[in-house]
Amino acid sequence: MQARGFVFLVLTLAIGLLLVTLSGCASRGGLAAKRADLVAKGLAQIGTPYVYGGTSPRQGFDCSGLTYYAHYQAGLRIPRTAAAQQRAARPVARNRLQPGDMVFFKTGPETYHVGLMIDRKRFVHASSARNEVRVDSLDTPYWSAHYIGGGTYLY
Repeated sequence: MQARGFVFLVLTLAIGLLLVTLSGCASRGGLAAKRADLVAKGLAQIGTPYVYGGTSPRQGFDCSGLTYYAHYQAGLRIPRTAAAQQRAARPVARNRLQPGDMVFFKTGPETYHVGLMIDRKRFVHASSARNEVRVDSLDTPYWSAHYIGGGTYLY
């Protein structure tokens, strides 16, 4: 249990450093500020329970409910479902993903998943497997194998 607490502390410090870095960039322009705000809205939900169909911190989130909520809180309107979010987003190549961009996965024959990038490698998402909002890496074998694209509403 102590190891998990240490990992959480390190992750929290890394995220804090990222937000400080992004907020420093935010002073140079509106888009950078919007990216920093969007990432902060997503990260604020870490640990919130996964609930299928959930769209708020009070009831919990599913994956697209989290991205829908974070965008809404940052002043952006996007579609509600992961598939619709991908269709409507402006495509972004994987090697060009930035904080605030979205990443899309196909996890089953008719099942899609979405997350919100927090840096060039990690994303925050509502994980049904872990039953909570959490951070994962695009480089893990599972997420790499299921990745189908990136997109953004920030332009």
